[in-house]
Amino acid sequence: MLRFYKGSILFTLVCLALAVAYGWMQTGTASGTMSLVWIVFVLSILEISLSFDNAVVNAAVLEDMDEVWQKRFLTWGMVIAVFGMRIVFPLAIVAIAAGLGPIEALNLSLKDPKRYEEIVSSAHVGIAGFGGAFLAMVGLSFFFDGEKEVHWIKWVEEKLAVVSNIKAAEIALLLLSIYGISLILPPEEALTFVVAGVLGLVTFIAVEALGTILEMREEAQKAAGVVVRSGLGGFLYLNVLDASFSFDGVIGAFALSNNMVIIALGLSIGAMFVRSMTIMLVQKGTLSEYRYLEHGAFWAIIALGAIMLLSARYHIPETVTGLIGAALIGLSLWWSIRHKRKYPDAELDAAVRAD
Repeated sequence: MLRFYKGSILFTLVCLALAVAYGWMQTGTASGTMSLVWIVFVLSILEISLSFDNAVVNAAVLEDMDEVWQKRFLTWGMVIAVFGMRIVFPLAIVAIAAGLGPIEALNLSLKDPKRYEEIVSSAHVGIAGFGGAFLAMVGLSFFFDGEKEVHWIKWVEEKLAVVSNIKAAEIALLLLSIYGISLILPPEEALTFVVAGVLGLVTFIAVEALGTILEMREEAQKAAGVVVRSGLGGFLYLNVLDASFSFDGVIGAFALSNNMVIIALGLSIGAMFVRSMTIMLVQKGTLSEYRYLEHGAFWAIIALGAIMLLSARYHIPETVTGLIGAALIGLSLWWSIRHKRKYPDAELDAAVRAD
């Protein structure tokens, strides 16, 4: 187990050392330094607690990718996740919202963190609409699948599988939800929320379409006898998905600190542990061993998407979000263990058919 987390533990020690150095430069006192280090630690725990479902879904997609693209996601993808989403993304929000250049936005984050936080927070409605819509579609598309044979919460999942025969039913459900939430927003925020939600939906469809086109191309090449080892569609899908998961962590981090350096260090530690969890799940074949774990993760994604959409109007503590996700995954894991005990490996095929 420890071998999967060696890199993350080393990365954590480096980040904490940087936090100590930065804290001493900023405060010049041991108590002030330890206070900043503590915030980094808490932020990392927050990010990990919000990302259990992210790791499970990443692993589910990575299992269908070849080894080359798995490694590319776990290396290049982490650069995007750590550097892009935890550092560049908040700066980009400030630059666009305030009409600043990249260097000016960076200077603002370092010299006037309070104003920086205000600008990022002011963009929350748009972020909630986009990220919530994308995540909701990821979760709904898993359950709105008429070919899905294994069901965890049967009385719900079986009905969703049947309803999936109605084309675009999940899209209609999401659009109605976005419209309903927009009605309880102030007029000046409602349009922003709806536009962002529609863009999140369009982004999901575009990524799915690109993946389908690439798969069709690969199938044609295979039929012609060409050896194909590509996972570009899955790679792009996972990076957009990871970015959507990051929205709530980045915004929620401002509840603890408005210092960009501290936020980046804390959330980056959490992102590295998500990478380690993903590698462990893929290499140990945990998803195939615990057959309801994936279901719990996708229910957690739907819950997170709903919470993000509602957060445009209501403040929902990140602790609640993390607990809901952890509870759903914990229950699905327990149900999987229970099923495994009831149906040993020798009876697995018969159990799947009978379930």
